[in-house]
Amino acid sequence: MTSYTNSDDVYTYIGGIFRDATADVDLGPKLAASGVILKLDYSNPDAVLVVDFPQGKVYVGDEGDALKPNITLYMTTDLAHSYWLGRVNAASALAKGQARAKGSIPKILKLAALAKPLFPRYEASLRAAGLDRLVDGPDAK
Repeated sequence: MTSYTNSDDVYTYIGGIFRDATADVDLGPKLAASGVILKLDYSNPDAVLVVDFPQGKVYVGDEGDALKPNITLYMTTDLAHSYWLGRVNAASALAKGQARAKGSIPKILKLAALAKPLFPRYEASLRAAGLDRLVDGPDAK
């Protein structure tokens, strides 16, 4: 299954959940305190997000090229989409080689744990946009 057919949708919906996270009054300060600048390098379709948690900013495409990420994750957009729907465990995906990482694995797992309350928001954003097919598709659980 291919979740997204273009990078603009990746930036809108997956990037949007990071914008929500950094702006959240409870979660934003915890993410900022992590000191992490996270680069997400997605394939199929190709898309790059850079999330500067300390500054609360999300960059798309080459906008974040000047930043020096201390964690970089590589995965397909399908895997990222399934993660944000709560269908993929981050530790398992890394252990199985579905996702690759450069940087601190403990920090990655801590960020992943902080993100769990955002799963319903991600699903709601897709449904609000009329993209139920991305939620109710063949891999829906």
